[in-house]
Amino acid sequence: MEEFAQILEQVFAGHDLHPSLADPQRLLTVRSYLSLFLFGLFNPVVETMRALCQASHLEKVQEEICGRPVSLGSFSAMQHVLDPELLREVFQRLLKARQADAKADARLAHLNLVAQDGSLWSALPRMAWAEYGVGRTGQAKGVRLHLRFHLVEDRPIDARVTRGKDCERQALRQMCVAGQTNVGDRYYGEDYGLFGEIDQAQAYFVFRIKAEAVIHAQEELPLTEEDRAAGVVRHAWVRLGARQKKRSLPLRFVEIKTADQHLLLVTNLAVEKASASLVGLIYRRRWDIELFFRWIKCILKCRHFFAESPAGVALQLYLTLIASLILQAHTGRRPSKRIFELIQFYLMGWASAEELARLLSPLVLRERARKKA
Repeated sequence: MEEFAQILEQVFAGHDLHPSLADPQRLLTVRSYLSLFLFGLFNPVVETMRALCQASHLEKVQEEICGRPVSLGSFSAMQHVLDPELLREVFQRLLKARQADAKADARLAHLNLVAQDGSLWSALPRMAWAEYGVGRTGQAKGVRLHLRFHLVEDRPIDARVTRGKDCERQALRQMCVAGQTNVGDRYYGEDYGLFGEIDQAQAYFVFRIKAEAVIHAQEELPLTEEDRAAGVVRHAWVRLGARQKKRSLPLRFVEIKTADQHLLLVTNLAVEKASASLVGLIYRRRWDIELFFRWIKCILKCRHFFAESPAGVALQLYLTLIASLILQAHTGRRPSKRIFELIQFYLMGWASAEELARLLSPLVLRERARKKA
């Protein structure tokens, strides 16, 4: 919490804030507000804004987190005067302050692999801005987090928060960075124009395409023993699209068949950078971003919103990503349910700091061994 507060002050000192934040009658500071908000994400008891404000009346919470009791009105008003983009900058600074895990897969380390995907959070009917009940079937309710997740470093590196109906492919266009290899599912593989835009941005991609895609082969490429062992049955240069004017740029096509999977993958990576078998491995690593979404919803239990405005929701989701970085930094990996329960026992006062440190070590080592196995 102290590290978070220090970086928070550094970021906010370099920006012009809303004039009302300088009002001497405003007793709730930005630091106290965001620290209390972040505390609510860690605490197993707090589930609503009312519960969080009630917790601020506890002496220890005031001493270590927010400094004074916080009223519902003060907490609610703060979301309307605070720019979420400033919190996104705090997230980026925390990211730079933490070195990536050195135990990277040597086969993937040079590719700068970033999975892109979006995940929905249900909105309440009164959150009209989130367009409750959008989509063809009315299931795309509420808020969407567009996330970029580094597959080698195993951590989020960028995010945008939008309405549930906003396009994930458009988010990728806006968030694409030169030199990175974008990994995406079949939704991204439907937009052939996106392939050219990523290529022009001097970035790379590995996308899955649908079985119905029209493929025009230009040159068949030989398969190595390693490719065959990985289930690769076809490797070729192709162009996609039924009509000449709508066809994609030349792409490498990799078809993989195993006992439980049939993958059709396309990439603009050169053969020298990634063999056919490696392209398959890259796509399989995309599942890590799905596991991360599951982790923040099921372990951090970020399923409901303390604030319901667009800015308030964005603040909460950025704080959730910040919480994930802090937990990963202090435990060496994203905590499992058992590890996070220990941290919560400490927050509830049932475990001392010494007990927490002593009990965490064997659990972390056991989780690492299980992951390697």
